[in-house]
Amino acid sequence: MINLLLEIENLFVYYYSLGGIIRAVDGVSLAIERGEFFGLIGESGCGKSTLGNAILRLVPPPGRIVAGRIIFDGEDLLHKSEEEMRAIRGNKISMIFQDPTAALDPVYTIGDQIIEAMLAHNSISRKEAEKRAVELLKMVGIPRPEARLREYPHQLSGGMRQRVVISIAIANNPDLIIADEPTTNLDVTIEAQILTLLDNIRKKLNTSILLITHNIGIISEYTDRLAVMYAGKLVEIGETESVLVDPKHPYTQGLLGAVPGRGGRKTRVMEIPGTVPSLANPPRGCRFHPRCPYATEICSKEEPELRTLSEGRIVACHLY
Repeated sequence: MINLLLEIENLFVYYYSLGGIIRAVDGVSLAIERGEFFGLIGESGCGKSTLGNAILRLVPPPGRIVAGRIIFDGEDLLHKSEEEMRAIRGNKISMIFQDPTAALDPVYTIGDQIIEAMLAHNSISRKEAEKRAVELLKMVGIPRPEARLREYPHQLSGGMRQRVVISIAIANNPDLIIADEPTTNLDVTIEAQILTLLDNIRKKLNTSILLITHNIGIISEYTDRLAVMYAGKLVEIGETESVLVDPKHPYTQGLLGAVPGRGGRKTRVMEIPGTVPSLANPPRGCRFHPRCPYATEICSKEEPELRTLSEGRIVACHLY
C-alpha cells in the first residue's frame, strides 16, 4: 500500500529580474513515499535546488512560488503561516544545504547551533540537548565531539563543517530530509560513511530522503526512485534501477552516457552537445529539442506531457 509523505502538484517557482522572468521550476509534479530514498538529478542550473528550497518555502528574493501545491503529511505547506512553517523547518522537514560555510553562523559555537535546533522544537533541558549533540557528532564521524562542541565553524575543515550541518539536520528525527549535494566537500570514504548513515537513519525511523545530486554513482547505490530534471521541468521519473538500465528520455540517455566507465571500461564517454538553455527565455516546445539527436518538427512546436509508459515509469517525450 502506497503511503505518500510529500506530493508536489504543478509547482511553479519564478525569479523576477531586470533580465526577465526566470522560470526555475515550471510545472513540476512528483510524489515521495514515507520511508523512501528519492533522487533528483540534472545539470547545474536546471532548478533542482530551487525545488528543494520551495518545499520549505525558503526561495530567496526575487524568487516567488507562483502556483501549485506542496502537500506534506496531508497538509498544503503553501497555506501555512510563517509561524507554522518555523515549527516544521528543522523539525518535521530538515535540509542539508550544499554550502556548509553559509549554513553555519560564524559567531556561535558548533554546540550552540546543534543544541538550538533541539531546544527550539523539544521540551528538554540544555544538559540533555548537549548530551544528544555529542552523540550526533559521533554519529557523523567527528572525533573528540565533546571538544568540538566548544569550537567555531572557522576552526573546522569544509568536510567537518558539512558533517556538523548533517548532524543538525538529523537532530530532531525529521520525517523528511532534503539533502542538497550533501557530500560535495567530503572525501570519498567519508562520503560513503555519511550516506550510509543517512540510509540507516531512514530505515530506522522510516524517514524519507530527497537527495539532490549530480553523482550518478550515489544515485545508483542508495535511491529507490529518481526524477530527472531539465530546464525547470521533469523529463523522466521511475525506479532507479529501471531508469539507469533502460533510460527512456534522450536527456537521461545523454546524462548516463557522460558517466565514465558505464557500460564497460572501453565504452567512450559521450557528451551532450550544446548548453542548458536560459530559463528566462527557454526554447519553445520541448526544452531539450535543440540538443536532442532524435528531435522532429513537433518537438520544436509542442511541449510534451508526462506520460506513464509502464508501472512507475513516467516520461515527457514525443517519441512515446
